[in-house]
Amino acid sequence: MNTTFTNRLPKAEKLFIPFIVAGDPHPEVTIEIALTLQEAGASILELGIPYSDPLADGPVIQRASARALKNGVTLENSMNLVSEMRKKGLKIPVIIFTYYNPVLQLGEENFFALARQNGIDGLLVPDLPFEESEDLRRKCEDEGLKFISLVAPTSSSRIEKIASHAQGFLYCVSSLGVTGVRNSLNNEVYSFLQEVKRYSDIPVAVGFGISSSSQVEALKDHCDGVIMGSALIQKIEEHLPELVNEETRATALYHFKNFIRDVLQPINS
Repeated sequence: MNTTFTNRLPKAEKLFIPFIVAGDPHPEVTIEIALTLQEAGASILELGIPYSDPLADGPVIQRASARALKNGVTLENSMNLVSEMRKKGLKIPVIIFTYYNPVLQLGEENFFALARQNGIDGLLVPDLPFEESEDLRRKCEDEGLKFISLVAPTSSSRIEKIASHAQGFLYCVSSLGVTGVRNSLNNEVYSFLQEVKRYSDIPVAVGFGISSSSQVEALKDHCDGVIMGSALIQKIEEHLPELVNEETRATALYHFKNFIRDVLQPINS
């Protein structure tokens, strides 16, 4: 049986929650990237499941999904990958980030059986609206998994209701649109985060577009953590040849880790 999400969570002032796509650029490399993220200070890992129609994802994550799908990666073998990460020393919580259709195709019973077998701690389904998530949320509770909720600037009157049911951490979408690296943050994000924190009893983490130390610096006093995806996958993409080559992989992972530490410097200093 899993240790609890709380017990897995490192005691840190601010959370760093990275997102990567399972099987990108190769399942074996995904394991090493996950361990590198843990070494770089990750508090929780969001493991994205490659999907052919990722509605919330921008071009960087779409390309990562395409690479993983080309490798034959599915929801089932992505979840099995987590137990390999655990065997090699991954201790932080792992959240499965997947659209609902792959869960439906696999079957919810099979999904929860695999979650138990592989030491998975939670589930995030970006295309399942809050009003339609109650059944799956309750099943997660029964299984001891955290069902991670999303709240966006457009949530307005729903913020209090979403926050009151949120588990693990509350994922705040910094801006409208799809994921992707952004050069600047919308000024309205700060009042939005303040509003969310009024209602949330759990950590409030902000994502979508976080890619630089200046953005982390600007956000650090307004949230409990940052979520980073596209910027990490873009860095993986820059080092694809080195990562798939066993002889050069360690050097590529070293540069990857240094990039993360530079971005996180405002919350690690």
